[in-house]
Amino acid sequence: MNLAELQKLKEKAQKQVALREGNKKYRVVVSMGTSGIAAGARDVMKTMLDEIEKRGLADVEVRVTGEIGLEDVEPVIRVERADGEQTTYARLDAEKARKIVAEHLAHDTPVENLAVGKEKKP
Repeated sequence: MNLAELQKLKEKAQKQVALREGNKKYRVVVSMGTSGIAAGARDVMKTMLDEIEKRGLADVEVRVTGEIGLEDVEPVIRVERADGEQTTYARLDAEKARKIVAEHLAHDTPVENLAVGKEKKP
């Protein structure tokens, strides 16, 4: 690996870390408890991070949490809008994660057929 390749790798890592920080329009919370990891939550999170970066969605942060009580339908993510709206998605895989990024995060259109819950927090 040469210096230019290392620099590109560093820049990619810095962009992905930036997706996990700050006050943004959206926060994506990925359930990464034991059952989530076993069901493929790492792949879902990696796919989402890659898609968010590819699309240049600077107003999205990604966080992880432990079990959220939906072990039977893992992998689970919750998309939280800054205005308090929350949409929970379940039984995810890489393809569904890409669809959530493309529709919900990029165009503010929740993917109703993948959602298992929706609420508005004050």
